[in-house]
Amino acid sequence: MKRLLLLGLTLGAIVQGRAHADECQLTLSQSRLDFGVMNRAVQRNPGTEILLGERRLSLNLNCPTPTDMHVFYRALAATAERYRFTERGSYRVHISDAVLDGQAVELGLTSGQGQAPSARGRTLDWRPDQAIVPLRDGAPTTGSSFSAQLLVNAWAQADAPQVRDAVTWEATGLIDAVATGRARELSLQAGFAPAACETTLSNGGIIDFGRMWPRSLNTDKETGLVSRSLLLSIGCDGPTHFALRMHDNRKGSATGGIDETAYGLGVDDSRNKIGRYFLYFDPFDLRADALPQVYRTASPTGGVAWSSSSGSGSAMRTSRPCGRRGRKSPAPNWPPTAGHCGCW
Repeated sequence: MKRLLLLGLTLGAIVQGRAHADECQLTLSQSRLDFGVMNRAVQRNPGTEILLGERRLSLNLNCPTPTDMHVFYRALAATAERYRFTERGSYRVHISDAVLDGQAVELGLTSGQGQAPSARGRTLDWRPDQAIVPLRDGAPTTGSSFSAQLLVNAWAQADAPQVRDAVTWEATGLIDAVATGRARELSLQAGFAPAACETTLSNGGIIDFGRMWPRSLNTDKETGLVSRSLLLSIGCDGPTHFALRMHDNRKGSATGGIDETAYGLGVDDSRNKIGRYFLYFDPFDLRADALPQVYRTASPTGGVAWSSSSGSGSAMRTSRPCGRRGRKSPAPNWPPTAGHCGCW
């Protein structure tokens, strides 16, 4: 009878302890950290990586009775001190300003409950596979109310902003108070966008030859008109690889047979072709950033391979990109140096 009574009391104590742990509350001041949208203009001369920024949040763990306060942060590790932020980035979690039951305390870094701290201090990096625990007299202690401040820094590889399409990175981790059965997910987000470029043509892109009378045109051959010039300006918010590809919006209406350098002028009411025009691209007239000289190159393969760079002008074809390079090379590989352009 005494044995049954003892068993009942022990079982009751276990159930009561479990009930108290279940009443604990783990909260984060924010559960989603957004590092914004980056492009290559954010940092023009980075090293091996770019700092995406830092975000702060607070952690609070409250229980009705003194409880084990070991808290893990569970996420994929990138290094011994950082966590993985996709395959091209990483982030670090720094914890500080710990308060236990109203009193400032030291923090310890341990591999689990019952283990001695491998590091201790008022501020610590929360390392992968390690738990944070409040300390009193250098030893892990229990408590009812625990709070701390978290600082999250994120980095990306230096070439991460060099994207052609918008990209969003996402990563998640789990803040786990193991003894209480409480956990909260923390998510990180960062976006990368291509550099924005603006293209303008002088005079709104309009070349006006004025009114032409039939008697001013040749009856037996084409009539050549005086050449006119337009200024093409391309401005980007960061060093950018880009190419110029010409499209004939009156395709098939050029006179003179098949010629990739000729652009059509449309047809008249009787569907007769009106004429053709040509666009010439001369590197001598180009200005690119602070480069002393610019060379042109072209690709007959849609950007797969590029011709040798040249300083002479040429007509722009409708079927191939053309471009510019900051230095002359016998067989350039595309893309050229950022900030230079190419054309098809």
